[in-house]
Amino acid sequence: MSGTALPKGVYEALRQVSTATLTTQLLSRGFRNTFLAGLAPLNPGCARMAGDAFTLRYIPAREDIDVLEIFQDYDHPQRRAVESVGPGQVLVMDCRGQTRAASLGGILATRLLRRGAAGLVTDGAVRDSPTFAALPLPAFAAGVSASTNLTQHHAVDLQVPIGCAEVAVYPGDVIVGDAEGVVCVPRRLAAEVARAALEQEHLEAFILTEIEAGSPLRGVYPPDAATRERYRVWARAHPLPVEPPP
Repeated sequence: MSGTALPKGVYEALRQVSTATLTTQLLSRGFRNTFLAGLAPLNPGCARMAGDAFTLRYIPAREDIDVLEIFQDYDHPQRRAVESVGPGQVLVMDCRGQTRAASLGGILATRLLRRGAAGLVTDGAVRDSPTFAALPLPAFAAGVSASTNLTQHHAVDLQVPIGCAEVAVYPGDVIVGDAEGVVCVPRRLAAEVARAALEQEHLEAFILTEIEAGSPLRGVYPPDAATRERYRVWARAHPLPVEPPP
């Protein structure tokens, strides 16, 4: 699943559209649970994100196993995950929604940035939040915590299906983020949804000009045949912001 190449332009298109638009497009295809509710960008100025999911699953920590000494192991699953995320991938962590301890901190996030990661997402917390606020890496979390992950989390699995913020995420799904949050787009639908989302937002940009000019909702939103004809005229002078993927 994660190895199937997507058509050229899919990621750029998905970075252009909003998560709100994507949820609408996914709902029209029967997908109701795709928005990772409760997550917020840690650097709102760097929230636009689109990349393939690289997953990491945590289970609850146990006192006889999760001790500070295990961080001396370079092959600890958390560190191995960071060193395995490739360019254009998004590290997505399943922390069971628990935020009393961080899922990772600023040093590991910086390493992800240097590896060319597209971003990181956790339904848990992060530590070193001032570092995240200045880091040019899209990062989304349910909270912040000064406590290291060992106090609550035990990393067990890489690149397996996970639940993040109660949304199913499979390795290779396309993860899209903006200032409102994060959406998981099933990989097989990514190109189709990207095209439709670009077209939806283009039409809505025209509708907004009509509403701003004082038009009533009836006949305009949703658009009737007359409004769609005006849109076709407008669209010739206002091309799409990027070329839709094939």
